[in-house]
Amino acid sequence: MMKKIILSFLFVLVFGADYSYKQIQEAYFKSYNYEKMADYKDAIKVLIPIYKKYPDGYTINLRLGWLFFLNKNYKNSIKHYQKASMVLPNSIEPKLGLMRVYNYLGEYDKSLEVGNSLLKTDFYNYYGNYYEILALMGKKNYKVALEVSQKMLSLYPTSVMFLNLLAQNYYYLNKKDIAKEIFRNVLLLDPNNVVAKKYLEK
Repeated sequence: MMKKIILSFLFVLVFGADYSYKQIQEAYFKSYNYEKMADYKDAIKVLIPIYKKYPDGYTINLRLGWLFFLNKNYKNSIKHYQKASMVLPNSIEPKLGLMRVYNYLGEYDKSLEVGNSLLKTDFYNYYGNYYEILALMGKKNYKVALEVSQKMLSLYPTSVMFLNLLAQNYYYLNKKDIAKEIFRNVLLLDPNNVVAKKYLEK
């Protein structure tokens, strides 16, 4: 019963009760197909009628935030992620989107601001911590980035992604012997890992 209530609420919140499910389904179906073909412009275009009718919908703004990012229209991506976050302030999804965009743009302070808010809600969020580490590394704060990497590896000891980040931060802290040992261990887990191979060749 509770699940039905939540889904009903989300449907009205996102699309409005007067918009047919079939129209929504068709628009999203086309959008995902265009995305698979890397035709991000048309993936956005087919969703615009829904957005114009329901500009404060959570799901439509989240989706457009992602598509505008793929289409390299970062200003619009940020706008839609921010709007989605305003609609559902406790949602983590748009915050992750914002961190990804800000990191890509080199706006690391903004990424960390969003990340600090996100991690207050979900301290061990996998991608929240990943983007946090990238932002810290972008600011050359390798010591704190190392600590966050260690925190995540306490939960995910064989995560190649966090092992690589740990090793990279040791490398930039001029502890290259430790870094290379970690990279060698990464190759045990992922023999073709490009990052580990690159650093071991330096």
